Amino acid sequence: MSRAFLTAEWRKLIMAQYQVDPAVLAPWLPPGLELDLYTAGGTARCYVSLVGFLFDRVRVGGFAIPFHTRFEEVNLRFYVARTASDGTRRRGVVFIREFVPRAIITLVATLLYEEPYVTVDMGHSIHSTPHALFVSYHWGHPKSWQRITVEALSDAQPIEPGSEQEFITEHYWGYTKRSSGPTSEYGVQHPRWKVYPVQNFEIAVDFDALYGQAFAFLNGQQPASVLLAEGSAVTVSTGTRLP
Repeated sequence: MSRAFLTAEWRKLIMAQYQVDPAVLAPWLPPGLELDLYTAGGTARCYVSLVGFLFDRVRVGGFAIPFHTRFEEVNLRFYVARTASDGTRRRGVVFIREFVPRAIITLVATLLYEEPYVTVDMGHSIHSTPHALFVSYHWGHPKSWQRITVEALSDAQPIEPGSEQEFITEHYWGYTKRSSGPTSEYGVQHPRWKVYPVQNFEIAVDFDALYGQAFAFLNGQQPASVLLAEGSAVTVSTGTRLP
């Protein structure tokens, strides 16, 4: 893995999974990769995930940038894999679009790495009672405000091996489809996460307005699952271009 580009904490990750036809994702699949499908009970499922979380204690190259150390992010991602030259299988994610509240983040990510960032007004709410945890992320859009919210039990639990939760959270590479040249690959290091048992959720999102006509069908579709992960400290590498 390359040297660290960014260190941070990712906290209170709401992750809502939607099953889609693999053909829907073909335009976003970078060269050299294949879709990573979750298989259970003999059935292979292709997922996209709507993810909201809190970026905290952000350091770029070891330095804290004023007013950019704590902010929200919401993204839509899907799951991919590739076989490295040493024969190992690297499982990662590709982003359809990433929303953040800081313009400088969008500028750097777009110009240098061609990551699909967009700047919008954003906010969050995290509070708890003795037995419950409430987490919500909201963000602006020209048509309306968008929101994802969960209510969960307050005791975080280990992720079961082989579970769908393990599949969703255990992807340690990021890939970017470049406009010219090879696909970019970067590593993301973090320990195994714990999850809070989700009791209720609300997703008030216009997928058509946010992600385009290709994802408009998700407006009428219930997620296959929703999880809330505690998160952890993370390290993101500078990345390389694939051969």
